[in-house]
Amino acid sequence: MVFSIIRNQSSDSLGSTVNNFTNNLLENNLNLPKTPLFGTDGIRGKVGDILGAPLALQIGFWTGMVLRAHASHFGAVVVGQDSRNSSDMLAMALSAGLTAAGLEVWYLGLCPTPCVAYLTSKTGAIGGVMISASHNPPEDNGIKIFGSSGRKLNQALQAEIEAGIRGNSSPAVTISNCGKHYTRPELISDYAEAIQKPFPANHLQGMKIVLDVAWGASVGLALSVFKSMGAEMICLHNKADGDRINVGCGSTHLDILQAAVKQHQADLGFAFDGDADRVLVVDNQGREVNGDYILYLWGSHLKQKQQLPNNLIVSTVMANLGFERAWKQNGGNFIRTKVGDQYVQAEMLNTGGMLGGEQSGHILCRHYGITGDGLLTALHVASLVKESEFPLSEMVDKSFKTYPQLLKNVRVEDRIKRMNWQECQSLETAIAAAEVAMGDSGRVLVRASGTEPLIRVMVEAENADLTQEWTNILVAIVQQELAE
Repeated sequence: MVFSIIRNQSSDSLGSTVNNFTNNLLENNLNLPKTPLFGTDGIRGKVGDILGAPLALQIGFWTGMVLRAHASHFGAVVVGQDSRNSSDMLAMALSAGLTAAGLEVWYLGLCPTPCVAYLTSKTGAIGGVMISASHNPPEDNGIKIFGSSGRKLNQALQAEIEAGIRGNSSPAVTISNCGKHYTRPELISDYAEAIQKPFPANHLQGMKIVLDVAWGASVGLALSVFKSMGAEMICLHNKADGDRINVGCGSTHLDILQAAVKQHQADLGFAFDGDADRVLVVDNQGREVNGDYILYLWGSHLKQKQQLPNNLIVSTVMANLGFERAWKQNGGNFIRTKVGDQYVQAEMLNTGGMLGGEQSGHILCRHYGITGDGLLTALHVASLVKESEFPLSEMVDKSFKTYPQLLKNVRVEDRIKRMNWQECQSLETAIAAAEVAMGDSGRVLVRASGTEPLIRVMVEAENADLTQEWTNILVAIVQQELAE
């Protein structure tokens, strides 16, 4: 209604109406937490707590203002979403904020996160936004922001957006008119064509593949892409369902996919998360193949073709020691970063690395994409198996042996305690004792999740008994000192 009223006014009163509208928007006060809004993958939380239409409106407006202030040209913002029940609401509120900032919105609707990133980079857009909480449960949601390059917005620009939302900043550009909102789902086919481009027609013919698309953002698209590559397909959870996204399925719950691969005697299976920016694999025997193995196999392929500069793989502190040591023994170089694909990508750009990713299935290959892309990764893994003429299980068995690794999540609702867990002296003392006990044959990693109210405790060692013992000790301390 605001926009129809504006279009009927004279140009003089138009500017006044826009100014009044944005001034009212700026005066909105949100009850925000003192801790930062942006985590390792955008802004994420339970819908209705902090994350709702008022905050999404502010995020849209300030994202628009910051993107405009730093853009070299005037362009649109690409917006996509996953299937959560709250995604429509957040997408519309965000679009209202972006158009209030004078920007044009190209709304894709349901699509994978890497689709937003790709189209942002290829269409002359000045930015992109994805509404999704990735692998989180249905009641959560999130907002991921991309710059004009299609890469996650850097921390400095995120800080500018947050300063505006908190009322600590003034708009750096003048708004003379409201923008417009356009529905552009036809653009999604450009992304689908781009990820298939490296392969010949019917490249996967003769393969039987099972997909688990988790009731999420890749429903329909993933199946159609693999079918067009010639594979025989079985697809699980292939409807957009906001009540069931990620529930007992997808990349965080492989049981159903593993059973389906064995039942159908498939060559392999792929499980995506809710926004399809990551993927885990199941081999022909029904065993999980995580991101460490994907990186090792894809890295070995690129290394053999002399397409891996400095034989470098970039991964995170979560990568298994067995993977790192095997890759180095194979003549490779290995760099670890903090957890989060944005940190992996930043290190790849800094070092010239072309392949990197996370154990959880975020894989980045700069030969073919600009961000973590589950669907793109799945196509290339299927291609590796097709070209090797060996089953995936045999390829995995010949690669490396993982060290026993245990990862336990402890729910800590108090955000301040969670983010400042290092101040817990008893936990710090226990970590030091564990490191002494394991020496060079193991390691400990404790960290606060950047996407969920969890503290993650990871222990790995050559000795499985030590791994179990120290995991139990550390988890008990976190539960007693921080979770209560």
